[in-house]
Amino acid sequence: MANLSIALPRNAFSVTYSYPKRSLLANSATRVSIAARCSGELDDGSEGKERLVTFSNIRNLTCGILAACTVTAAAAFPVIAASQRLPPLSTEPNRCERAFVGNTIGQANGVYDKPLDLRLCNYTNEKTNLKGKTLSAALMADAKFDGADMTEVVMSKAYAVGASFRGVNFSNAVLDRVNFEKADLQGAVFKNAVLSGSTFVEAKLEDAVFEDTIIGYIDLQKLCTNKTISDEGRAELGCR
Repeated sequence: MANLSIALPRNAFSVTYSYPKRSLLANSATRVSIAARCSGELDDGSEGKERLVTFSNIRNLTCGILAACTVTAAAAFPVIAASQRLPPLSTEPNRCERAFVGNTIGQANGVYDKPLDLRLCNYTNEKTNLKGKTLSAALMADAKFDGADMTEVVMSKAYAVGASFRGVNFSNAVLDRVNFEKADLQGAVFKNAVLSGSTFVEAKLEDAVFEDTIIGYIDLQKLCTNKTISDEGRAELGCR
C-alpha cells in the first residue's frame, strides 16, 4: 500500500508517498530464473510417491501464479526507459492537430494505441483547444506552447525536453512524471498543479508561479536546486 504524509510549507503542498513497488517479476532475468526453477526435476528421495505427486501439484500451481503475476506486472506498469531512443518524427499530415483531441485511450497511465507525436508543433497563444485535454505520454520535444491555456490538462509521462511553455497556464493540471529537461517555463503558472515525479533539469523557471502546487518531498528538494526560480517561487514551494 502507498504511504502518504503531507507537509505544508507556506502555500505549497508537499506530498511524500511511494508508488506500489514494481514487481521484480517484470524483470526478464527473474522470469528466466522462475522458468528454470519451475522446469527443474524433483528429487524422488525416500519421501514416497504420494508426497512427490502432491508437492509436484503445489509446485505447478505456484509456478502458474508466478507466471501470471509476471505478465500482469509487465502490462500494468508500462515504462519508457530514460535512455530509450525516440521514434522517428511522425509523417502524419495532421499530427499537430491531434493534440486538440488528445490521448483518449491511455489517460494517466501513459499507455496508448498510437503515439501522440507533437514534436516541433507550434501552439503559441492557443487559448481554447488544449484546455482539459489528455496528453499522456505525448512527445513534445522542441514544441512551442508559449501563452497557451493548458488548464486542467493531463500530461502524465509526457516527454517535453526542450519545449517552450513561456507564460502557459497549467492551473489544476496533472503534470506528474513529465520530463521538462531544458524546457523554457518562464512565467508558467502551476497553481494547484500536480508535479510529483516530474524533472526540471536545466529548465528555465524565472517568474513561474507555484501557488498550492502538489509535489513529492524528494521531487521538491530536486526542484529547489534550480537557480532560476524566483524568491517568490521558492517561498511558494517552501524551498529552504
